[in-house]
Amino acid sequence: MLATLSEAIALLSSLDPSVAGIAALSLRVSLAATAIGCAIGIPAGAFLAIARFPGRGAAIVALNALMGLPAVVVGLVIYLALSRSGPLGHLGLLFTPAAMVAAQAVLVTPLVAALSRQIVEDADAELGEQLRSLGLSAWRRVRALLLDVRFSLAVAVLAAFGRAIAEVGAVLVVGGNIAGHTRTMTTAISLETQKGDLALALALGIVLLGLVLVVNAAAAALRAHALRRHG
Repeated sequence: MLATLSEAIALLSSLDPSVAGIAALSLRVSLAATAIGCAIGIPAGAFLAIARFPGRGAAIVALNALMGLPAVVVGLVIYLALSRSGPLGHLGLLFTPAAMVAAQAVLVTPLVAALSRQIVEDADAELGEQLRSLGLSAWRRVRALLLDVRFSLAVAVLAAFGRAIAEVGAVLVVGGNIAGHTRTMTTAISLETQKGDLALALALGIVLLGLVLVVNAAAAALRAHALRRHG
């Protein structure tokens, strides 16, 4: 164990190209997926928070249920859609980083939407009556509430990124874990462990753990700041 740890630290300290390349691809894919998830999820969740329509309760239940989507099932559905005989097969996206971005985006969008809905709904309970008294339209109220809770929403964004960067099942199915092309930290850790290259797996694990710790620390700091603002 000590020898493996020493080798892993040596790989990190020397900025080993394989470690850096895998980590860089993981970051690009997860950041892109998080951006897509936030672009869709935040407005959708915010509007659901203030809108009143028949079936709203069922929509909220469905949204919360989608947060628990099995990653491998999402990967399978996207695989079938992008396969040669699938409806999107002509795009040639299977086993590419774009397919991995799509898989992660599908997984994080419900998470962002559900968290955004709860955050905005809580803010609407406090400020909604005042905004409605000003005669603002639904979307203008949404914009005002989003501005007010921007620090809390940042926590939701970080949570989505944390979910994306740690994903393995869906990206393995649609990406294929191709060396130098679609190999992310999570899929590489799984493969290298099976191959017996524990030093590389541990080095990637240390990088991944570091990223998760940074994301959680940032989320905690933003949550504390938001509480102080509204305290």
